[in-house]
Amino acid sequence: MICDTKSLETMLDYIRWGASCFATQGLFFGHGTDNALDESVALVLHALKLSHDLPPMYLQSRLTASEKEAIEALFKRRIKERVPAPYITNEVMFAGVSFYVDEHVLIPRSPIAELIENRFQPWIGPERVTRILDLCTGSGCIGIACAHQFPQASVDLLDISTKALDVAERNISQHGLKSRVTAIQSDLFESLEPNKYDIIVSNPPYVSSGEMRELPAEYQHEPALGLEAGSDGLDIVTPLLQQASSYLKPDGIVVVEVGLSADVLQKRYPLVPFLWLDFEHGGEGVFMLTAGQLSQYQSNFREDG
Repeated sequence: MICDTKSLETMLDYIRWGASCFATQGLFFGHGTDNALDESVALVLHALKLSHDLPPMYLQSRLTASEKEAIEALFKRRIKERVPAPYITNEVMFAGVSFYVDEHVLIPRSPIAELIENRFQPWIGPERVTRILDLCTGSGCIGIACAHQFPQASVDLLDISTKALDVAERNISQHGLKSRVTAIQSDLFESLEPNKYDIIVSNPPYVSSGEMRELPAEYQHEPALGLEAGSDGLDIVTPLLQQASSYLKPDGIVVVEVGLSADVLQKRYPLVPFLWLDFEHGGEGVFMLTAGQLSQYQSNFREDG
């Protein structure tokens, strides 16, 4: 390892030591945690098979030799391989619930989680939501979190990647939602039945080719299919906007995250009244449009295609 561990004895010793090592090694934090200390806590607890609600008194517990080795192995992998912690633990929290993740899906981190926890209010009445579509679902976290918040609704999860859908299926089973949540392999809307949804929500690929080359090493462990979307980051968002109105109920809404491609999108469609949403807990680059707005400005999107 990068420093001497002989004097470390307790859980707290290892958490502090890990945070210091991570901070000095130039790691990037943004896949479930945003700082070295939280990352260290997550890996220590995983190595010891303990939960995050562990009583503070346990932090002073002395560790066995095998427990120390397990922690050091995880820290070593995080530092040397730059593997994001959720791929090491195969777990991440999103919208207050736990999800399984692996290298076939992006690590959930979208600010859309805040919208889900608020049940998309005030833009739609939660009591009337009966169908939700999670487009480009990956792990299924957005759609499954929606299913928790809208217990009366059925939810479809769409993704082009069969490997991602395997992860989504695992999460559907883990959350006991097979009766209401369905995973479907589809290139955007291509394989979808002519259903009408109250909410279409999507965190599609939106990173431009230039931005991909600038991303920290941690992102290289994520599937490029879930990140990169052409020279301007809009290769998926554009056809989504062209087709979404056909799948929305008259009073439905579409919510899409486009990240740093927001400026490009606004410049491409200057007449479209995108509502850029604010988030109490941070995040940006998420817009909302109503079904009426999508229909009204459909000619703008068609001209682009």
